Amino acid sequence: MTFQDIFKSSFLQNVTSVTFFDMALALLLAFGLGVFIFLVYKKTYAGVMYSSSFGVTLIALTMITTLVILAVTSNVVLSLGMVGALSIVRFRTAIKEPLDIAFLFWSIAAGIVLAAGMIPLAVVGSVIIGVILLVFVNRKSHVDPYIVVLQCDGPESENQAVELLKGATKLCKVKGKTVRKDEIELNLDVRLRDGDTGFLNALADLPGVHSAVLVSYSGEYMG
Repeated sequence: MTFQDIFKSSFLQNVTSVTFFDMALALLLAFGLGVFIFLVYKKTYAGVMYSSSFGVTLIALTMITTLVILAVTSNVVLSLGMVGALSIVRFRTAIKEPLDIAFLFWSIAAGIVLAAGMIPLAVVGSVIIGVILLVFVNRKSHVDPYIVVLQCDGPESENQAVELLKGATKLCKVKGKTVRKDEIELNLDVRLRDGDTGFLNALADLPGVHSAVLVSYSGEYMG
């Protein structure tokens, strides 16, 4: 071993393992797919509180995954070290919506396939997944459920209110009942007819009814 061999670094030999054109092309395509995934996520979001930071995370995750896979495919030794390093990473952020998990895996998968050189598979696969999500996520196969919280002063007013609700809604089912002295509180599961909420005014006008509150609990709105 000579004096020059001591200072010879394999780090400099890895500089040209991935060409600049390959890096630029892969990251550019990853950014494009990440933006597409972000737009699909924004269009199909059906949770309570929309988080713009999560959408940006999808773009960053696609590009970061592409960057990591490019490094792994260019060096076998680095791939083993990368697996060990990533195995100790722990994420503490809770996923509130089940569909968010699908978008996270979609971003990671797109980055992996893209960095592996399977560009048509990454692009065509992402387009097909996006179209399927746009079709099925925004399609409602059920009527939004509502809860009516009713407060009245006795069994007679209770029966009148329940009969009115049964005639004015598609479905009326008692979910809970609380009885206090001179007061009855009902929680009723109802389905509206064509979104009509006029029956709530009729309930409030009934004798013995103190209050009537209509609450949606479907979670199908954006805050």
